Amino acid sequence: MSVEMDPPTAGGPPTSEEYDYDLIVIGGGSGGLALAKEAASTHGKRVAMLDFVRPSPQGTTWGIGGTCVNVGCIPKKLMHQAGLIGETLKTDAAAFGWDVETSFSWERSVQNITNYIRSLNFGYRTAVRDAGAKYINAYGTLLSNHQVKHVNKRDEEGIISGKYIVLAPGGRPRIPNIPGAEHGITSDDIFTLPRKPGKTLVVGASYVALECAGFLRGMGFEVSVMVRSILLRGFDQDMAEKIGENMESFHNVGFIRGRVPTELTKKEDTDGGLPQIAVTSMPSNGEGEATSEVYNTVLFATGRDPCTREIGLEAVGVNLDEKGFVYTDNEATNVPNIYALGDVMHDKPELTPTAIQAGRRLAGRLFTASTHTVDYTNVPTTVFTPMEYGCCGLTEDDANTKYGAENIEVYHDNVVPLEYGLARTNERGYVKVLVHKLENERVVGFHLMSPNAGEITQGLAVAMRCGMTKAQLDDTIGIHPTCAEAFCSLRTTKRSGKVLSTTGC
Repeated sequence: MSVEMDPPTAGGPPTSEEYDYDLIVIGGGSGGLALAKEAASTHGKRVAMLDFVRPSPQGTTWGIGGTCVNVGCIPKKLMHQAGLIGETLKTDAAAFGWDVETSFSWERSVQNITNYIRSLNFGYRTAVRDAGAKYINAYGTLLSNHQVKHVNKRDEEGIISGKYIVLAPGGRPRIPNIPGAEHGITSDDIFTLPRKPGKTLVVGASYVALECAGFLRGMGFEVSVMVRSILLRGFDQDMAEKIGENMESFHNVGFIRGRVPTELTKKEDTDGGLPQIAVTSMPSNGEGEATSEVYNTVLFATGRDPCTREIGLEAVGVNLDEKGFVYTDNEATNVPNIYALGDVMHDKPELTPTAIQAGRRLAGRLFTASTHTVDYTNVPTTVFTPMEYGCCGLTEDDANTKYGAENIEVYHDNVVPLEYGLARTNERGYVKVLVHKLENERVVGFHLMSPNAGEITQGLAVAMRCGMTKAQLDDTIGIHPTCAEAFCSLRTTKRSGKVLSTTGC
């Protein structure tokens, strides 16, 4: 089926009324949803939102809501919680007087999480409808800076026009180009894997890799992480190494450093019903012998690519970088009337909250006199490893580069989570605050490794955006007994060389 659109009226540029919609949004993830609902509900505009999920190589697909809701933040945090519960039962419960016998059902956990996500999918579809936007479950491709062709799963085609087009298609996991890669899975697949993972190799050192390794180990599965070079590229490397050491020393996650997989081979026989996948690897520098080990699951977490290569952007002239990310200026592309949001933007945080804020503010700028843009500096984030890592602002290396190492003071200390005190007596958290000495010790970055670091980081991020100084932290009375109170009593600097010896109150 094909629906043709009448050409614009001759004699000048079309008016808004001569388009089918005031706004077409390609992508139904966090940013696209926020923009579509804001434009339709708050500003009363005619909005169409196209969303279509192509199956992963393993055949996994999902509903409206994008990566975060379906195969990202939400199932990740729930499985993180499942892992923490497992560690609490196995490690802490007896010390606190609980006598418990534990067992874990992967299948039941997956089913309950899937049911919860389906309820969110339903809620999002209802919210789009209630906002007055039109939801089109079809794949969108640009024909011009005002026209979009869409094709649904039955290969039915249509063409719609809009005054503005916003690109919010998100990204998908990158799969290594090696023989047998089809035997591996990605974060697109792990949250709905129909059988337990068993012995798992996580390939990569991204936050996705470490988070997945952490919750799988907490559930009781044997897990190794194969690292090509460094952990958590783009994050503070001092903190990244502390996270890796914590996972290895206290949570029994194995790390295979300086190696990359070169081939996956699936064996004919199974391991108690689980597949057996032989992974051949080589040193990442190319020097040394190949080795092979067998796993039940291989999870690739080696980065993500934007979904921009097959939606017609080259044909209409939208500028992309070498990886396919869209160059933008306040979400505007180089092509008039075309904008971009979220994970497809060049050199912007690939985070749900930034996409949501960008979507809402873009709606205001497109349809009102608003000039309110997004400030992408000092965006807080958290890595949900077993001991969480939260941060906001500059890394230590970036602070030294930007302001000069002689002008940066680093205050730091170990923290002792009281809840670990009875059974995990040697496990420590860590905090550090980076200040600019020439600007009244203004805080330019803070980093925290502790339980519930995400909750702590969110609050401190507000203070940092208000220009928080070290003196203001010192003047703040801490809440006792918490890990967060350490920020209010930091006295030791890295420059002093003093050994940290915090033992608790």
